[in-house]
Amino acid sequence: MSKSALSVLVVEDHGFQRRMALRLLAELGVASLHEAADGASALNLLNRLAQARATSHGGARGDDPADIDPAQVDLVLVDLDMPGMDGIEFIDRLAQQRLARAVLVVSALDPALLHTVQTMARACGLRVLEALAKPLTKAKLAEALMSLRQAKADEDPQAAPDITAEDARIALETGRIEPWFQLQVELSNGRAIGVEALARWRHDDGRVILPQHFVPLLEAQDLLDELTERMLAQACRYKRGWDREGLRLKLSVNVSASTLDDAGAADRYQKIVREAGVAASEVVLELTESSLMADAARGLAVLARLRLKGFGLSIDDFGTGWSSLSQLSQVPFTELKIDQEFVAGASHKPRKRAVVEASLDLARKLGLNAVAEGVETVEDWQMLAELGCAVAQGRLIGEAVPGAELRAALGRWRRPEH
Repeated sequence: MSKSALSVLVVEDHGFQRRMALRLLAELGVASLHEAADGASALNLLNRLAQARATSHGGARGDDPADIDPAQVDLVLVDLDMPGMDGIEFIDRLAQQRLARAVLVVSALDPALLHTVQTMARACGLRVLEALAKPLTKAKLAEALMSLRQAKADEDPQAAPDITAEDARIALETGRIEPWFQLQVELSNGRAIGVEALARWRHDDGRVILPQHFVPLLEAQDLLDELTERMLAQACRYKRGWDREGLRLKLSVNVSASTLDDAGAADRYQKIVREAGVAASEVVLELTESSLMADAARGLAVLARLRLKGFGLSIDDFGTGWSSLSQLSQVPFTELKIDQEFVAGASHKPRKRAVVEASLDLARKLGLNAVAEGVETVEDWQMLAELGCAVAQGRLIGEAVPGAELRAALGRWRRPEH
């Protein structure tokens, strides 16, 4: 979407700063501009726009207005410190009523508070741009609008695919849900050392459906263990083929939280990798931090048996689940994966960088390998290298690809165009 097609609302109680923001946006080519002096009047304006949109669509095509996306505004610029309804309450209401597609906080307040508000807004389902410190400049706004356009371009085109639980079950049973692979490379020399297997569903109509859309459907049918075992078996077969070709890569596979409740899981996983001709020592099983919190107390025996059989154990999405240090020290992990929420953009965000640095220090002290997820820019790569991170994974290196295309992806990485 071009800047001229964007619709932007500026919510700012200070008249001069509001007019300045509108002027800068106009100079950047934004044609559809709205303004409000406080949260209450901004909500009233957005509701009027939404009602007009629903009336227009319903009258034009006979659509049910309840099925129409009420968001008429692409981006809302909002200050936090406003009289009456403050910016935090306004953002909460904005998310609940789905009145805008994205929000950009513009404030001179403490960066820690801005980060908290951003996290809150994302949790409410809003797309959130990086907060801008006052005073606003044309350069700051231009960068924010560019990031908005990039975020829109990167959105999943099948954001809400029309699939049922039965569709997901049949897809799993017929092998249409399969592992794709994302490279993991050493930061010291760029050498590919591993891949993470990520579940993808090739739909009959050609779409590739991402796991956030089908995993909940499988979970409701108690099929996550079957998904885990199928992904492990298929991924190991690919790995065995790469091994024969001289391409030795460590394999990481996500496992469901229910694994920690299953005393027989270690034996079954060992049998799967043996039958594929793969050594357990070349397979890392990834568990999310939140699942660890819920089940590790009664799952320590399962985790210990997996390690005894040679599997590596990784704590995935580290930093997102409020895990305790005592819990980390009790579980026989071999790897810590730093979540992309902290890695992406950390090169220019001091608080994110501090979390990454502390995570790497913790990994070193616990004797764990460290993998940074979500590496998207050369700047993030350089920051991680400076901090002593060993392994990186993310868009900068390459997206997940089908197993048959891994060699091509590896070739692209060896001859990068950045």
